[in-house]
Amino acid sequence: MVARRSLGRRFGWLWAAYAVSALGTWLAFDAFPLIAILVLDAGTTEVSVLAAAGMAVAAVVAVPLGPWVEFRRKRRVMVSMDLVRFTALMSIPAAFAFGRLGFAQLLVVSVVVGAADIAFTAAGGACLKSLVRPEDLLVANGRFESTTWTATVLGPPLGGAAVALFGPVMTVLANAVSFLLSAAGIRAIGGREPRPKPTGAARMRAGDLLDGWRFILADSALRPLFANTVLVNGLIMATAPLLAVLMLGRLGFAPWQYGLAFAVPCLGGLIGARLAPRLVARFGEYGVMVTAGALRACWLLGLAFTGPGTAGLVLVMAVEFGMITCMGVFNPVFATYRLHRTPADRVARTLCAWSVTSKACIAALTALWGLLAGVAGLRTAIGVAGLLILTTPFLLPRHDGPATGVSPTGGPPRSAGWETGRRCAEPRGRTASCDDDRGAQPWRPWSWRR
Repeated sequence: MVARRSLGRRFGWLWAAYAVSALGTWLAFDAFPLIAILVLDAGTTEVSVLAAAGMAVAAVVAVPLGPWVEFRRKRRVMVSMDLVRFTALMSIPAAFAFGRLGFAQLLVVSVVVGAADIAFTAAGGACLKSLVRPEDLLVANGRFESTTWTATVLGPPLGGAAVALFGPVMTVLANAVSFLLSAAGIRAIGGREPRPKPTGAARMRAGDLLDGWRFILADSALRPLFANTVLVNGLIMATAPLLAVLMLGRLGFAPWQYGLAFAVPCLGGLIGARLAPRLVARFGEYGVMVTAGALRACWLLGLAFTGPGTAGLVLVMAVEFGMITCMGVFNPVFATYRLHRTPADRVARTLCAWSVTSKACIAALTALWGLLAGVAGLRTAIGVAGLLILTTPFLLPRHDGPATGVSPTGGPPRSAGWETGRRCAEPRGRTASCDDDRGAQPWRPWSWRR
């Protein structure tokens, strides 16, 4: 079977590093809000500021990281960002032990970890592509996606048990250790990584900060995909706290029922990720991406009709299962498609721009939907998000045109704002035919926030 073939020892270390950090991240799911509420007695406003402002400031801080990462050894950047996250997170249990933990520290750590996530994501893309053959990238992405959803199923229940036994600070400690183990796994990959050759000016210019966005907006397929993924992710994440208030407050579900409602449907993500390579082999990359991308937008509206009791719980689980299964198919195919259209010398800036925009959009929409819920009610706000997301399939690419960002010589794209370079053909359903299409795999797994 295509999904079972070996991708090599070096990929195995990368995969192991991802798995341990993903599990650590989901063990500490919602740890910061819990610490703010249970340890610092924070109110609703402070918790909302922690969720939205931390993400928004991290996105702004990360803007210059794309050009900075582009011309540095990617595995060294990844190890550095793991160590930054380890150090920042370890400051929380240390401050707690000495009775010095405060809300400001939580906010600063949230910003530092968020910015490091973005830098890691940008570096990780090029690292994966350098380790895996082009024809194996979809299989690799499928394995990361499967691991993501497995960690999502196992992490929150285990983290909840840890919180009950030891308190929320202990889950932050576990998450910090997972980043240290991730750094060790990346170091174990071995081999010498060549230093990327710098191009253009010796120093980074202000205009370089916008290179990632320029490339995305100049590509006829990435441009609509960018708008689609940012809006879909923002709307889904904006309704998450509203649904939590609806289920745990208005409808009286127990915390274990709320956790069950979102843990079990994640099995759909595992199923979707396993199916993705087989579907692409039969129907082609572009067709599967567009179909799964459209189907994942059809479910959110159902959450507005969540009711009390068993029927309401089953409805949430069914809606989440359908949406997550479609996401499980879409995410690895989308990541591989984005790779085919991104040249090696643009990947870090492109991925950084994508992540920065996604985080900023999630923060903005989360705050906006909180205000909408306060004015119009929880169900109305969730319903509005469900209706808006139904329009997002129109933002998916309408044709699989030639890539503007890849050339047989690895040169820059042939579009506005870039030097002239040759294009290469990318037949539908196949990998790009460029000889030098290496070094630019979009990296979703470690950051997840899609």
